[in-house]
Amino acid sequence: MAPQIDAVILAGGMARRMGGNDKGLVDLNGQAMICHTIDKLSKQVDRIMINANRNQAEYEQWGYSVFSDQQSGYLGPLAGMVTALKQTQAEYLLVVPCDCPMLPEDLVQRLLTALIAQNADIAVASDGEREQPVVLLLKPYLVTSMQAFLDAGERKIDFWYRQHTVAVASFADQPNAFVNVNTPEQKQQLAQHIAK
Repeated sequence: MAPQIDAVILAGGMARRMGGNDKGLVDLNGQAMICHTIDKLSKQVDRIMINANRNQAEYEQWGYSVFSDQQSGYLGPLAGMVTALKQTQAEYLLVVPCDCPMLPEDLVQRLLTALIAQNADIAVASDGEREQPVVLLLKPYLVTSMQAFLDAGERKIDFWYRQHTVAVASFADQPNAFVNVNTPEQKQQLAQHIAK
């Protein structure tokens, strides 16, 4: 029997480089950026949650559970993750950012395979050159360690996951899968790429 896997889409950031526009809601080829992410995940996981610290009513229109960081102050992706971990009953939690509209169709399968094969607690995706620290699959019991890390004033996600057994799943065959959108220029380039 397949394990139960929940996903959280992180849309909680400030998006300073996008002129402060909420990245998940920015239009990309006729639909909100987060729609592209939801489309990629909906067949891969049992349940989707959205972590958003503003515009929550807009995010709720897609019918998924929407929540803000438990700890205020825009503490970065770990704050969204730790809140999601407290809300999941699944065996694994998949974490992805809201501004990666080209995620692999086999993201979960490959992360899970790597995690099990290497007997790890966390599997992180790599584009073949570098790890994607906010694209990962993890075991919910790690919530305690993550909360302690945040409580100690730490924020850097890769510092946190290095405290654990980490498997790296290579997606070198899909190097564009993790292209993310931080600026209006990048959005334009991606829109043209998707249109092709």
